[in-house]
Amino acid sequence: MFNYTDLAIAFAISLVSTFLLTYPVRKLALRLKVVDFPNHRKIHKKVTPRLGGLATFLGVFLGLLYLQPHHEHLLEITLGAIVIILTGALDDRFQIRPVVKLAGQLIAASFLISSGLIIENITIPIIGLIDLGFFSVLITILWIVGITNAINLIDGLDGLATGVTTIALISMFVMALIDMQSILAAFICIVLIGSNLGFLFHNFYPAKIYMGDTGSNFLGYMLAVVSILGLFKNIALFSFIIPVIVLAVPIFDTAFAIIRRAYNKENIMMPDNKHVHYQLLAKGFSHRKTVLIIYAFSILFGAMAILFSKASLFTALVITFFVLALIQLLAEVSGVVWGGRRPIIDTIQRRFNRKEKDSGKGNKNGAY
Repeated sequence: MFNYTDLAIAFAISLVSTFLLTYPVRKLALRLKVVDFPNHRKIHKKVTPRLGGLATFLGVFLGLLYLQPHHEHLLEITLGAIVIILTGALDDRFQIRPVVKLAGQLIAASFLISSGLIIENITIPIIGLIDLGFFSVLITILWIVGITNAINLIDGLDGLATGVTTIALISMFVMALIDMQSILAAFICIVLIGSNLGFLFHNFYPAKIYMGDTGSNFLGYMLAVVSILGLFKNIALFSFIIPVIVLAVPIFDTAFAIIRRAYNKENIMMPDNKHVHYQLLAKGFSHRKTVLIIYAFSILFGAMAILFSKASLFTALVITFFVLALIQLLAEVSGVVWGGRRPIIDTIQRRFNRKEKDSGKGNKNGAY
């Protein structure tokens, strides 16, 4: 059973400490010249300090220090997090090569694997529980590295990565409370949520500080860890789909980016300004509205994941249909659609235009 008072206190500790620690971290970033310069690909117009992820990490550490969780994998999870933080901080300051960042992520993943924290099996209806065997290590590495980089890729607008990961963590926390199985997953979720919200005060548009790779890599790593601790251990129908639904926005934005770059014969490792958030900006949405739209997508995916975790086969299939429709809508928004077709957006626009036209006719008739 969970002690909800302790959870609330840990949440408050993480929130307040991150909120307060961000001030000295911002000064430290400016002093060490760990800053983000504007360029043709970026939205911001002025030099902005990075390294905000350090404050998030410290807030999480203080929250967990209060909870004092005991778990067989906790030491390795912590060591992996420290490697991720150091790698991200080096990248924020010196812009290290992608292969060096990947090495840091692989080292962090190796700590988890050496402790036995891996994706061992998945559940599929009719077939049942499938033991992944040797492939479990490979899949675990791909999941950790993939989610870490997916969060890094969506960190393109003020407050975007912070908010999207917070929404995903809330969904995971709710599922952890429902299952009452992974106490450590619930502990990590609640302190991450508090820490993120404390940082969001400084990071929401217009941002005074960015989380940088220090923060985005740390959040991605911790999301991967929590999903392995909790969601992949779930024995519900299609259990392996639940973490994918929770993290659908960063996962599919990353997938769309890879497809887009491969189709255009571009280097898939090179950044561009064609992610979902940039596409929404190009369509005329403001910075703040773009972030809120993506928040809304994340909330819908998170809610569906919670329903999916306890759904019957029929309900799971219905939810899957809606999830696929949302993914299609994301693809249309981001421009990754075959032949430029946008059936969902075009249908919505046609109906909206028809209503406006009918409304105009009604007003004319009323004028007589």
